[in-house]
Amino acid sequence: MMKQIVHSALTILVSFILQFCDHGTASAFAIIQNGVEFSNRGSSSNSNSDSNDAIHTNTNTNARRQNILHMTPQDIPRGGGRGGEGGGSLSSSTKECDNSINNGFTTSCSSSTSKTRTSMDLRATTTDYTEASPPPPEQISSENWSLLSERGKKALSTLIQLDDGDGSGAQEHVYGNWPEVGSDDDGKVQLTEQLADLDTSYPGGLAAYITKAKSLLKESAEGSNPFADYSASIPSGEYLSYDDNNKDDDTNDGGMTFAQAEQKGITGIAHVAFVLVAGGLGERLGYSGIKLSLETNLCTNTSYLELYVKYILAMQHMARRQRSSDDTTDTEITIPLVIMTSGDTDPMTRTLLADNNNFGMAPDQIHIVCQDKVPALRDSNAGLALSSSSRWSVETKPHGHGDVHHLLYREGFIDRWEGEGRKHVVFLQDTNALVINSVLPTLGVSIGKGFHMNSICIPRLAGEAAGAITRLEHNTDPTKNLVINVEYNQLDPLLKSQGDRKGDVADPTTGYSPYPGNANNIILELGAYARTLRGEDQGVVVEFVNPKYKDETRTEFKKPTRLECMMQDIPKLFQKEMGRDALIGFTTFDRWFTFSPAKNSLESGIEDVKKGSTAPSTLSSAESDKYIQNQRKLQHAGVKLPITTTQEDLVTVGGIPITPGPRVVLLPAFGITQEEVVRKIQGGSITERSSLVLEGQGLTIHNLTLDGALSIRCCSECEVKVDGLVVNNEGYRLDEIAEGDGVDEAVRIRGYTMDKRAVMEIEISEPGKYFIGGDGIVKKIE
Repeated sequence: MMKQIVHSALTILVSFILQFCDHGTASAFAIIQNGVEFSNRGSSSNSNSDSNDAIHTNTNTNARRQNILHMTPQDIPRGGGRGGEGGGSLSSSTKECDNSINNGFTTSCSSSTSKTRTSMDLRATTTDYTEASPPPPEQISSENWSLLSERGKKALSTLIQLDDGDGSGAQEHVYGNWPEVGSDDDGKVQLTEQLADLDTSYPGGLAAYITKAKSLLKESAEGSNPFADYSASIPSGEYLSYDDNNKDDDTNDGGMTFAQAEQKGITGIAHVAFVLVAGGLGERLGYSGIKLSLETNLCTNTSYLELYVKYILAMQHMARRQRSSDDTTDTEITIPLVIMTSGDTDPMTRTLLADNNNFGMAPDQIHIVCQDKVPALRDSNAGLALSSSSRWSVETKPHGHGDVHHLLYREGFIDRWEGEGRKHVVFLQDTNALVINSVLPTLGVSIGKGFHMNSICIPRLAGEAAGAITRLEHNTDPTKNLVINVEYNQLDPLLKSQGDRKGDVADPTTGYSPYPGNANNIILELGAYARTLRGEDQGVVVEFVNPKYKDETRTEFKKPTRLECMMQDIPKLFQKEMGRDALIGFTTFDRWFTFSPAKNSLESGIEDVKKGSTAPSTLSSAESDKYIQNQRKLQHAGVKLPITTTQEDLVTVGGIPITPGPRVVLLPAFGITQEEVVRKIQGGSITERSSLVLEGQGLTIHNLTLDGALSIRCCSECEVKVDGLVVNNEGYRLDEIAEGDGVDEAVRIRGYTMDKRAVMEIEISEPGKYFIGGDGIVKKIE
């Protein structure tokens, strides 16, 4: 008995301390760690390299070299904004983001306080744990009740009151049949502390989350049509083709050409900010790490994160060069990048940046915000799903990338960017390397047409499992009209309910659906975006639920579900805050130019190919499509080389059809515009078996003859002219991975390895002017 009394007294004391600390803890914070040493894997070296370290030429198989850099980043204050609004306290147990690894970039490790609120007004409903403790409910013994902290009691009472209110007993498995004191006491405390965390982290608390979930699950079970009051039509947008700079006024309404859109976009690059949504692991790909760490290609081993960073830096270089030529101010242009992580991806994202010195970005240029998870739901009554491994833990799931809007507002980035004079925000997804080519022309269309939101789109096959940008016109209230993404499983029944009632069918003149396919990359005009985020919902987009039912009764699920939200649903808030003034459109590009995500495992990709799919969306198909894109760019510039244009041109390696070559990698520093590529590489020929890597703002290539592998990489202060270079070597070869080879999973999921047998590799890191002729010798001329 004495032991029990002491235990209860200690529990009360600890709960008081937790309560005090909890209310004194900010819901987001920043840690800057100075004096960190970073390891940056450089390019290959060879013992036969030139004695001048600034010029590296390698004509043999690559060998890795390591560069160790030491950096002391400045302390960077976290952005302010309205971090306290809609917040509530947060115990450290809900913070899944790892702040122990920080490369000097600003960190806003946000909790689920950033999660999507429901359509109700919930801003004043955050649970206040300073109120008096509720009395023990009849479902919990007084002895067990005394184990719990005040916040734990409040959260548990919320569940019991919800059940009492509707008589459903949906949460009884959480609070019912607890063993007597002395059995699983730590588990009881753990469960209720987690419930308290979830209660404070969701706007409106668990009551709002469960109430909203019940409503949405009821609609789902009944098969309700969310678009019953709307009619669909094709929205206003722009169609751009990389190869066609002569618009047909009859079909394109006298719109922009690709070149015009790109040049218009260049005028706005000094005033943009980038947001990268990166909350997912590579599990669907068969990879245990973060998707951003996967390599876009095996020629350079450039990761997705590195590619995006290098693209932003190339745009920044262009903006600075443009500023220096037409402006006398000394203000240095810096383009910021915000990465939204999750508890799953946050530590590995930080490590990837730290290990690679931010891939060249300044310490205060990268900002990280971390979202958290929401409770999983086990049935149509919105019962909380408990972990399969412990009855004292609630299963949680990602809430979706729609959280990004509220996070940007909450962490003060919107205010900061407006203060810096920024005009547009570019949102990118994690594993679609082709999309960066579309940013500049899409920005140009946004500027030219005054779009407040512009979705990057592709031609969509009728019935394809991809969302479509659609104009929805309300049948009775024009103020509710909006342009938004409609998922494929909703589009067909919507179209069958109107007009000719044929549904989601192809346009006979194009072979594609008239509704453009959504690539889930968007550009927002900052003024309208800020106005929308400062509205009632503060960037919290409308949620949805998508359960997988066990049977036709539609009551039990195959696995737990949760409420979700999507980044592309922000037009609903634009419409709410701006009404008819909201101007939302799209820009469509050829698929080869802008869309080839890596999202499926090799095994599922092989199965899709067997079923006739031409877009398996594996890491290998994404790599192949990147090579094909650059083949077509070089062809447009006048280089003679074979182009992979049809399915018949592909070869199967590792079970996936890919290009036989040439493998062409044009890194962002070589050129991010059509004009740059056409100007910088002229004439010459490349064979199918060849591999080519080019990097350098000042690099130009004339009359190259390539049969093998060539890599030329130059620093930004170099001016290098290559004229008449002839390269002939064994080059690179792909080898299929045999079962049981034991290769690293990051390589195995491709289905092949790259045997780099021979390469002419030229690297120049010392500023100056250089010339490389037919013999491949680097000569410094200034």
